[in-house]
Amino acid sequence: MNIVVLFGSPRPKGNTAAMVEAFAEGAKEAGHQVTVIDVAKKNIKGCLACEYCHNKGNGVCIQKDDMQEIYPVINEAEVLVLASPVYYFTLSAQLQLPIQRFYAIQYPQKVKKAVLLLSSHSPNVYDGAIRQFESIIGYCGFENAGIITACEGENKTEAKMAEVKALAKSL
Repeated sequence: MNIVVLFGSPRPKGNTAAMVEAFAEGAKEAGHQVTVIDVAKKNIKGCLACEYCHNKGNGVCIQKDDMQEIYPVINEAEVLVLASPVYYFTLSAQLQLPIQRFYAIQYPQKVKKAVLLLSSHSPNVYDGAIRQFESIIGYCGFENAGIITACEGENKTEAKMAEVKALAKSL
């Protein structure tokens, strides 16, 4: 399977990064192709709501930023993984930008399944991010292939990394 991970943390060695690394390792061990896109390092602007993509652009956004590199990759994905720290009860701003720019293509057409990986220092802060994920996949018609959260003492533990790897292998 072709899996694309949108990694939305500004901390390249943080807790979310550890989850992404474990996920990619498990998926590769299962024979899947994995592409991790560090969206926090990309130059992605917000949607302009200009409607160029739908009126004149045939699904092509008028903005020429790093989303132009991401569109072809996500358009070939069969599984989409959203990986984010939880900042103030929702997905990171870095991850929000590419998700909102899906508007130009409506949504990645080949994706059948989606996974959500969330990390936080605090427990019980995931509801907003999970609801957003469920709204996105519901609209797009993706199957929820799993949600894993990690907080406080769970972050980067062997048990949590094993759980993430197992999910990746199960796809």
